[in-house]
Amino acid sequence: QVSPEQVILSHSPLRLFTQFHQKCMLVAGQGPVEENALNLGFKHVLTIEALRKAYPLLDMVDQSRRPKELPPPTTGFPTIEGVILFGEPVRWETSLQLIIDVLLSNGNPGAELQDTPYPHLPVLACNMDLLWMAEAKMPSRFGHGTFLLCLENIYKKVTGRELKYEALIGKPSTVTYRYAEYLIKQQAEKQGWKSPIRRLYAVGDNPMSDVYGANLYNNYLKSAHQNEVQVKRNPQAARSQTEDPLELRKDCNNSVESCESILVCTGVYRHNADVPSKMEERTTETVFHGHRDFCFDPSLVEASYIVQDVNDAVQLAFKKENWS
Repeated sequence: QVSPEQVILSHSPLRLFTQFHQKCMLVAGQGPVEENALNLGFKHVLTIEALRKAYPLLDMVDQSRRPKELPPPTTGFPTIEGVILFGEPVRWETSLQLIIDVLLSNGNPGAELQDTPYPHLPVLACNMDLLWMAEAKMPSRFGHGTFLLCLENIYKKVTGRELKYEALIGKPSTVTYRYAEYLIKQQAEKQGWKSPIRRLYAVGDNPMSDVYGANLYNNYLKSAHQNEVQVKRNPQAARSQTEDPLELRKDCNNSVESCESILVCTGVYRHNADVPSKMEERTTETVFHGHRDFCFDPSLVEASYIVQDVNDAVQLAFKKENWS
């Protein structure tokens, strides 16, 4: 009995970025990315494939797809005003090439390049996981974070400058956990709950995204409660990690005091022995798989609790809240 309004995908918080909904946005990923963007409120959307068809001379890596004859000049193609990266695409070389072309040309890849614009067009990226667990015996498959890593390094290699993100969305971004809090409060109101929600429990299998994000949000909550004035006086600090869209800030009160991280052993994280009962028995992560724009802090990948699976995590939360 799970309803759509109870589910958050990595791109769900894009609903709040209304300042881009009327702009012409290039969307990259796989699956129904155009439909997803329209459902999120974006009105003018172009896909990588549409861009490739309009400018076939841009996609030249695959020799079998190169035009056999010189195509006629493209006319009437709209100027791209921003880029949305939903997830890892299928043909990485095509997406990497065309996204770089759009950024270097200020949204007009058919025009003759003069000076490289900087800052470049807004880039909104969802889903930053470097790796994810699949059925393969080799551990961990490339995720969208790996694609972002390629894009960032190509852009810097070509221009000598850093690729900047207007927003990073999905775990471990604070805005995603803030959006989750917002939806949880909406669900509580529908259930008729009167008591304010004080604690959130975040369950996941990936220390570098699930646990890191929950702990980062827990720090955010503590900071907001301890010194709201100081938070307001530092709007530039870690913008992509801590700044809330205006709509979210307006609709969320400050009842939540903490976010507890619960790590399960059925995915990316696999504990070789029994689930450790003592905090000091845990193995500290030493290689940071998180995104470039999130600083590595070993304490942020240490879960509040480690249990075997999601059922155990739910039972733990029930016990902590005296519901069992």
